[in-house]
Amino acid sequence: MKSSAIYDELDSHAGEIAAQVVRWRRHLHQHPELSNREAQTAALIAEHLRSLRLDEVRTDIAGHGIVGVLRGGAPGENVIALRADIDALPVPDLCGVDFASHAVDNDYPGGPFPVSHACGHDCHTAMLMGAVSVLAQVRERLPGTVLLVFQPAEEGPPVDETGGAREMLAQGALADPAPTMAFGFHVTPYPKGYIGYRIGNQFGASSLVKITITGQQVHGSTPWMGIDPMPAAGAVLTGIGQLYRQVSAFDPVTVSIGHIQDVGRFNIIGQTVTLWGTIRCAVESDMGEVQKRLTTLAEHTAQAYNATATVDHLQDVPAVHNAKKWVDAALPTFQRVAGADRVVPSIPTLGYDDVSEFINRYGGLYVTLGVQDAELDANGMPIASPGGRGLAVNHNPHFYADDDTLVTGVRLHAHVAYDHLIGALSPE
Repeated sequence: MKSSAIYDELDSHAGEIAAQVVRWRRHLHQHPELSNREAQTAALIAEHLRSLRLDEVRTDIAGHGIVGVLRGGAPGENVIALRADIDALPVPDLCGVDFASHAVDNDYPGGPFPVSHACGHDCHTAMLMGAVSVLAQVRERLPGTVLLVFQPAEEGPPVDETGGAREMLAQGALADPAPTMAFGFHVTPYPKGYIGYRIGNQFGASSLVKITITGQQVHGSTPWMGIDPMPAAGAVLTGIGQLYRQVSAFDPVTVSIGHIQDVGRFNIIGQTVTLWGTIRCAVESDMGEVQKRLTTLAEHTAQAYNATATVDHLQDVPAVHNAKKWVDAALPTFQRVAGADRVVPSIPTLGYDDVSEFINRYGGLYVTLGVQDAELDANGMPIASPGGRGLAVNHNPHFYADDDTLVTGVRLHAHVAYDHLIGALSPE
């Protein structure tokens, strides 16, 4: 068979499965589950993988993670890990579709929370389910092995639990056979069907931060008889806004506090206030310095209010780094899938993704796939297309994805997998 014929066959099979991919995606969107709670999502995935009679279907990894093993029938040593994340977010669903989520998790730590796929992981999961269907139909001509990695807790497990990519690796999920490449992609508010890539850091480094400010509880009518931690918390929040001045202006960082916990009442000055947030660094080596300066800020600011502060830095996630040699090797594949004019350098972001754990260990790439009514301006920035649904960024309650673009993601997984197995997509 000529090499071009196999790509036509992959595309044909992707077209045949496209409607089912949309159905999977809509079901997952309507039934989202938070990190480390993805039981029904995992059951759906496992059932599908078993129906394809893969060589192995490994379940219950790092919670609800799954790895399917598809061994090709042709000689070959390469092993590619295709990865999709499966968890949802504690965000209401306002995207306006008839399959919107109305789920609420009443038992999740810190909840109850509305739950939705406001980051597009429903798309990732459905596209990889479609891709394994495609690859299984040509398995006898695959010269190597494909690992289908469905990862839980990409958004981060509860702080007193383990989970995510690091835990999958710790449990040896990808140890046998070990990948020679890891690959995945994330849906974004870029033009539909566009593949975005960056040479260097595709996503930034991340750390979860917990700042606990402790005072002395007292009645709200007599604040002088206790120590109010709330003004100290406000001063820490204000001070965080100046941390950027303490690191190089040429290396973007951000410290964001997304949640404040108080154990007081309207007439009680509580004992503690806890700030939960995230540190993001474009340059991974800056993380330690930003963590140190944030700790100093919190401790000394609290002391100025006669309170105390402790700072915990949790769930460090390394940056997603795309080496130039891998990008150069993959561009022909990307251009075949999307068209040369739809493969573009993407704008910088301080978003994070723990797929970096896989890429750091095995090499490979992580890119983006546009799924919204957008176009690019003269500077390569996405802007809303006239008459479309507008732009809604990931983690926004209005985030949406175009169903018709999902087949492009199925094709992208399948083409990358085949090209790596035959040695065409490899930095060597």
